[in-house]
Amino acid sequence: MTTTPLKKYGGEIRKKITTRSFRLKKKRGEAITMLTAYDYPTAMAIDKAEIDSILVGDSLGMVVLGYENTLPVTMEDMLHHCKAVSRGAKNPLLIGDMPFMSYQSDVWTAVENAGRFLQEAGMDAVKLEGGRERAEAIQKMVLAGIPVMGHIGLTPQSVNTMGGFRAQGKKADQAKILVEDALILEEEGVFGIVLEAVPAQLSELISSKLRVPTIGIGAGVGCDGQVLVTHDLVGQFDKFTPKFVKQYANIHNVMQEAMIAFRQDVNQKDFPSDAHSIFMKDEEWELLMAELDK
Repeated sequence: MTTTPLKKYGGEIRKKITTRSFRLKKKRGEAITMLTAYDYPTAMAIDKAEIDSILVGDSLGMVVLGYENTLPVTMEDMLHHCKAVSRGAKNPLLIGDMPFMSYQSDVWTAVENAGRFLQEAGMDAVKLEGGRERAEAIQKMVLAGIPVMGHIGLTPQSVNTMGGFRAQGKKADQAKILVEDALILEEEGVFGIVLEAVPAQLSELISSKLRVPTIGIGAGVGCDGQVLVTHDLVGQFDKFTPKFVKQYANIHNVMQEAMIAFRQDVNQKDFPSDAHSIFMKDEEWELLMAELDK
């Protein structure tokens, strides 16, 4: 994949971010930025904000579809939202999150499903969860020409086996496994690895051992980049806010206040006003009245 001029904002030509861009940023010590998006307008906003990458995460199951976790999300859900994002953003690297049971059952089903993200949904790459147990699937995807991002640490699709959304790698034996898994994923050809809810010291150690970049979420500043769920970042999802989230706005409250104001205006007949209404010309109105009087 190459870095090519693609889109213009404010008179400046911007370049398409690719997997090669990720590697170069790590080599130069430049931070990588990533946010989630699930729809066209959010993708447009992220693109204009010059964020490096968009993850169409299966987190949409919780923040968009209202599920308790990510497990009910289907391939059809993911492809639908990926298509919307790909129409809204052209410059960021677009990564589609492979949902639960789209890659776990057998390798060739995994490769086929991964290919659909690129072929049907306009993604540039896919992400999947797991360590050494995903090595063969990742190898076959990469051989098929599908860029793959790994994801270790807290892997939400394994929430039931982990006993909930819990930080991973806090014990030495667990940490050693995560280091080994990261090296295995790199060997199989991933272009980057998400580290989620992993101790900061461990994330920095893993990042230093890898040639490919790490993207942290709740994993400290030692990663090569950072990702957040956009709904958490802007305060649009108020059911809960993870400890590791920095909330930069409170869109939920702004939306709620606007909706309350709308209800009050409608109840008081203050909306719509003349400024928000369409009127016939006087002569046309008089002509209508005359016709109706006949």
